[in-house]
Amino acid sequence: MNALPHVLDATRDNFDALVLGNSARGLVLVHYWTPRAGPCLRLMPRLTRLAEHYGGRFLLVQVNTDELGALARSQGVTSVPTVKFYLHGQVVHTIHGAEPDSTFEAALARFIARPEDRLRTEALKAHQAGRTREAIELLARAAVERPDDLAIAVDLAKLLTLDGQPERALQLLSSLPRAARQDARVATLLAHLELLDSARNGPADAAARLAADPGDAEARLTLAARDLVEDRLEAALEGLLALARSSPDYRDDIGRRALIALFEMLGPEHALTRGYRARLASGA
Repeated sequence: MNALPHVLDATRDNFDALVLGNSARGLVLVHYWTPRAGPCLRLMPRLTRLAEHYGGRFLLVQVNTDELGALARSQGVTSVPTVKFYLHGQVVHTIHGAEPDSTFEAALARFIARPEDRLRTEALKAHQAGRTREAIELLARAAVERPDDLAIAVDLAKLLTLDGQPERALQLLSSLPRAARQDARVATLLAHLELLDSARNGPADAAARLAADPGDAEARLTLAARDLVEDRLEAALEGLLALARSSPDYRDDIGRRALIALFEMLGPEHALTRGYRARLASGA
């Protein structure tokens, strides 16, 4: 007897209701197995763990082919272990052998969302309904469960920014590994957040500092960021271009990264994008 409510054992009498009937309401996985085969015995606890992880989003049914051989053959099973996916009374996918968990997870993703994806979907719905704080909490939970999923990190940073918490959003993205920060999904948002932070928290006397020392990278970044916030776009681009040329080592080449982020915002056909991209590439 299985302890989990969504892991059940089939009999001759309950197979149709348990598998075909339940498949009308959701996905049912049927594990055809025999206690005489080692691969079956090794696969069974792995499938049970998957069912537990997905929290009832699919039903796992065990069919002992030693007891139900005729039934298994009627379902096209010729070897064990075999796992068949049933939906709406039909077999929609089959996995032969004790394949790795990743194979089962990839197959499951075709028919149902992962628990982590469910949290992300619920967060989007909450945000659309005006419950942004709730959405942030859901995405934070999803981020803990899947720390390598950059889409979750980006969504969370966007909602934090919309909720008036850009500092937390910046801290979140800045803490990612370097390779993740260079991912296009992260890099653009991170650069925008860094500019917003510099505009708000940069030195109040940035203009005087830059006049006294043209090599003052912090002052130059602050002025460019404030130009951007105050909608002086060309002045901001000019300042960032100067920063990229004079201080490429400052804050991981923030001048170049911010320019690229602004090019993304403007689009490739915008006159300022074409002009400043060419100047950035040529060094002119």
